Amino acid sequence: MNFNSKLAVLDQIYRVYDEFVANLHTACKKYCAGCCTCNVTMTTLEGYCMAKHMISYGKSSLFENIAKAIPTRRFQPQTTTNKLADLCATGEDPPVEENERLNGNCPLLKDNLCPIYPVRPFGCRCFVSKKDCRKQGYAEIDPFILSVNNLFLQFIEHVDSQGFSGNLIDVLKLMASKINRHNYKRNTLNNSDIGLIPNLKITVLMIPPEHRIKIKPILKALQNIKPDL
Repeated sequence: MNFNSKLAVLDQIYRVYDEFVANLHTACKKYCAGCCTCNVTMTTLEGYCMAKHMISYGKSSLFENIAKAIPTRRFQPQTTTNKLADLCATGEDPPVEENERLNGNCPLLKDNLCPIYPVRPFGCRCFVSKKDCRKQGYAEIDPFILSVNNLFLQFIEHVDSQGFSGNLIDVLKLMASKINRHNYKRNTLNNSDIGLIPNLKITVLMIPPEHRIKIKPILKALQNIKPDL
């Protein structure tokens, strides 16, 4: 799949999810930034889209926010969704992720609004809570929605299987560089010393037995996405 096809497929994946979310009852509203933290993770494909949007729409100053946030303690994953699925399938224990509560707002946030909302990563799109998490201190998400979210995370990682995943801050720090964006497009980007982990293709879907029938239409919609547009 060429690079432009990857971008087109990512856009279609987002649209399929938007259609799914449109039928949900959620408490998420404009100016509700309770979930906009420094702990969002994403792929390099999503980071590239965000970086190009920031550059194209005169928002390059946001890279300065990222640079200032580098010292911030934040969640930095040790395994990707597809790697976790592989480990679960083989009965292996996943690496222990840091479970200490890490606080801090997203460095891109301005006046409780996201300045790159149209290209926000899936890690932000999938924050859909039944109740206002600002009031109760946590999001309330139906278990089926969690299964759906994991499915989308697996497909997005699959599309970017030659790329990497990591914290939003680390990915955007990488994509702030024109040379890194160029190398990424050519699949020659090296992940040494950048705090990211390599993505994998899907080998097994992480869908609980109780959700397999209900999730079939969504899975079919994802499988029907055509890469060459």
